[in-house]
Amino acid sequence: MKNNFKVSVIFGILITMAAVLYQRATGPTYPKKAYIGKSINQEIQVKFLRSHGGETNAPIEIPKISKNMSGTFTYKRYPTKDEWHTIPLKDTGNLLSGELPNQPPAGKLKYFINLNIDGNKEQIASADEPIMIRFKGDVPTYILAPHIFFMFLSMLLSAICFMEAVFNTQSFVKIGRATAACLVIGGMILGPIVQKFAFGVYWAGFPFDWDLTDNKLLIGVLAWTFGVLMTLKKAKRWPIIFASIVLFGVYCIPHSMMGSEYNYEKGEVQTDVD
Repeated sequence: MKNNFKVSVIFGILITMAAVLYQRATGPTYPKKAYIGKSINQEIQVKFLRSHGGETNAPIEIPKISKNMSGTFTYKRYPTKDEWHTIPLKDTGNLLSGELPNQPPAGKLKYFINLNIDGNKEQIASADEPIMIRFKGDVPTYILAPHIFFMFLSMLLSAICFMEAVFNTQSFVKIGRATAACLVIGGMILGPIVQKFAFGVYWAGFPFDWDLTDNKLLIGVLAWTFGVLMTLKKAKRWPIIFASIVLFGVYCIPHSMMGSEYNYEKGEVQTDVD
């Protein structure tokens, strides 16, 4: 059998879409969703930033669902012994807005919001369970876009390759090599460039440090390097199946978990935290 693309391509697309949705739902840098308006039976969903790039302040924007609506946001640097700072939200007409002060790359703030809607008090997060936002340098789109493209293309090809190997077709070896190539381009070439723009270092994983994103990428690359090397002389299925399962496991780890963090006391970025 030359290939079984009718099954493997559909399987690959479904797995990749699931990986994209899972990453967006679980990653600690994607916006936090919360609801306001419960007290006046006019509930709407609002998103609050947990990651912000560039040199600007991070905006807080809350739709006004009542004319008689006001609020404050309270923040402090993390991890520090700083006092909490409480700032009134500005009424800009249709929005209540504020700005969290910009921090050094990998610097973090934790914050929460108090609202008063028609005399009813509502709180989004709290001092005990705040929203955490991490700042980073601005990553150019011409670097970030191909990085994301090649990373998810490698997941797609890996899933297709897995099914082709299961069906023992003639195509799984070539697809495996393409998978490894995409993973190297997206992760080991473009990935460090993204890391440099965002946090000032090219590589924060083993053997230099313990950034989980870099380390899980390294495991995926090593698994696929092994899979390709083992199929150079003979089309063995098990190394490809093994590499595909490892990469799927890598994508099951939420992106940016145990990532870089700015140490305000030492004035440097650390990754052996959280």
